[in-house]
Amino acid sequence: MATVEKLNKALTELKSIFVGKNEIIDLLGIGLVARENAFLLGPPGTAKSAIVRALSERIAQGKNFEYLLTRFTEPNEIFGPFDIKKLKEGELVTNTEGMLPEASMVFLDEIFNANSAILNSLLMALNEKIFRRGKETRKLPALMFVGASNVLPEDEALNALLDRFLIRIKCDYVDPDQLNEVLVAGWKLENSIASELATIDAEEIIQLQAFCKNVELKGIRQQYADLVHTLRNTGIKVSDRRAVKLQSLIAASALMCGRKEATLSDLWVLKYIWDTEEQIEVLESIINKVIEKDTNAAAHPQAAFNKAPNPEEVIKDVRQLAERWEDSSLSFEEKNVIKDKLRYLQTRCDWIKNNEQKQYIQQEIEALWQKILQTL
Repeated sequence: MATVEKLNKALTELKSIFVGKNEIIDLLGIGLVARENAFLLGPPGTAKSAIVRALSERIAQGKNFEYLLTRFTEPNEIFGPFDIKKLKEGELVTNTEGMLPEASMVFLDEIFNANSAILNSLLMALNEKIFRRGKETRKLPALMFVGASNVLPEDEALNALLDRFLIRIKCDYVDPDQLNEVLVAGWKLENSIASELATIDAEEIIQLQAFCKNVELKGIRQQYADLVHTLRNTGIKVSDRRAVKLQSLIAASALMCGRKEATLSDLWVLKYIWDTEEQIEVLESIINKVIEKDTNAAAHPQAAFNKAPNPEEVIKDVRQLAERWEDSSLSFEEKNVIKDKLRYLQTRCDWIKNNEQKQYIQQEIEALWQKILQTL
């Protein structure tokens, strides 16, 4: 499919610029095709803004809107001011030129700084792609919204905002082994002369979003339903509404691989539905066990990606779990999370190359399992 190739070409170009960020770039591509919002969590300097900006530049015939929110951001700064001419005539009409309601790609940095004055309007824009102000109601042309923050929200009111982002991506500093490549790519980017970009029209993305709805999910629906039950049992909240919407990400993964049918490999996108950072490893453990059974040659590349474990980090994590298990006030749900994390670490341990380190860690894991079994 020509449109899929165009989008993949633009994403590949981005990957050559942003070394070590393939995962983030692929997920943003999935979000575009599924017309679902993505949230980026990470410290400053991890290229969150730069990646989104570069992706926006590759969407031709579209308008982009980017804004850094503060606690004092007013609705006018996001949605546009009232039209003075119309106001004199007694009409409340917003002048949205160059603002969020006219944008095809929206990036809101430090989104959890959103205050009560803009929160309701933002929630409706993110969830229903509708802008409402007074008597005004209009559909938004946004292909997707991307939000970013250095931290997760602590305020209950802001949790509703996080819920509007179906995809959640952790953005870290690149692996030390890739730092040299980052420096070379960054220097080239800083000193590059403007060249022709690989682009895709906004209308073509809308076509892809329509094609996405025709992807056949029948072959993996039962396994998907089983996964949802498993995730709920481990304390990861997957509402019925969210479970339905997640199907669009699975379909988008298949479409990006040029397939009209989803396979088990497309369930890799479910690793990115966490609510807390503690859930990231639990999700990886559960999802990896399912997607590794897929032998399809046209599987999504991210499904085969498995981060090589650091033995020191693995043993540190095992000891932290052992320490947590000693807490007598743990709930049934919290105990299940510890067991799921331990299963994940057990799986990761198999990938450790040094046999001596592997055996040592396996002994520690076995000792913790014995302790768990004795207290059940």
